[in-house]
Amino acid sequence: MNVLITDKMAQEAIKLIKDAGHDVTYDEEMNGDTLLKKIANYDALMVRGRTKVVTDIVKAGKGGKLKVIGRAGVGVDNIDIETAAKNGIMVVNAPTGSIPSVAELTFAHMLGLIRSIPKSDNSMKKGEWLKKQLRGSELFEKTIGLIGTGNIAQHVAKCAKGFGMKILVYSPHCTEEKAKKMGAAMVDLNTLLKKSDFVSLHIPHTKDSHYLLNYKKLSLMKNSAYLINCSRGGVVEESALFKILSEGKIAGAGIDVFETEPPKENKFLTLENVILTPHLGANTKEAQIRAGTVCAGEIIKVLNGDKPDFWVNKHMM
Repeated sequence: MNVLITDKMAQEAIKLIKDAGHDVTYDEEMNGDTLLKKIANYDALMVRGRTKVVTDIVKAGKGGKLKVIGRAGVGVDNIDIETAAKNGIMVVNAPTGSIPSVAELTFAHMLGLIRSIPKSDNSMKKGEWLKKQLRGSELFEKTIGLIGTGNIAQHVAKCAKGFGMKILVYSPHCTEEKAKKMGAAMVDLNTLLKKSDFVSLHIPHTKDSHYLLNYKKLSLMKNSAYLINCSRGGVVEESALFKILSEGKIAGAGIDVFETEPPKENKFLTLENVILTPHLGANTKEAQIRAGTVCAGEIIKVLNGDKPDFWVNKHMM
């Protein structure tokens, strides 16, 4: 069958599809207009985050022979999964691909903030010696509050235990049993925000999670607490976070994801108590290979007539 890949993809993933006997067309710079014209010729579409598989593209695919859309990553907010479901097109992803990478970046932000690593580096390169001014803190015995209890949050919890941290979790889908397996105490959102030294988000951006953390919610956090967002832009109201940080109502924030990417006007650049990264969570060699091969495997299952393990829009079909 014919598989179209329109984003940069690990060669290991492409080889996997070819070895399964399928033809691959690889164009990592294909634009939306071209995709709209060509999608009907393919049985499968594989993307990352750049390609926007909007309603018209999904419908055009159904007008041809499109059976499956694969997202080599976790989030599928760049794919119209509802229209795909209505047209009998499966959407699969690779939720296990970036687990260690995103979890490790979460701790990179945490450590960077409490040990003033960016400022230390910049000052040293300017010939300054700010040892007395840059006294930090430990992660040991601090409380981390995890919003979300999925694969990445579970890995963050494992790492947190290694640092000797206390763990709180909040998720509408969490159970006492799941929290116990994570070594965490299950609490409501307000309690988590009030008691955590670090609040880390690990949830998708949906209608329900949009601006989950607004000014009112962020105001519940300790003055000494830090917010880490390596999940998705839009779950935190950026204007509210900027105000909270500017007013000194929390100690700082580590931000990897934004409402608009790349940000057009980034007010956070003016703040010293913020560490910014350009959506690097899954951007490691290992994660890209893992996400690509997992997604490729899911696509192959669908093309072979088998049920995939990571079928995102199953409940809609």
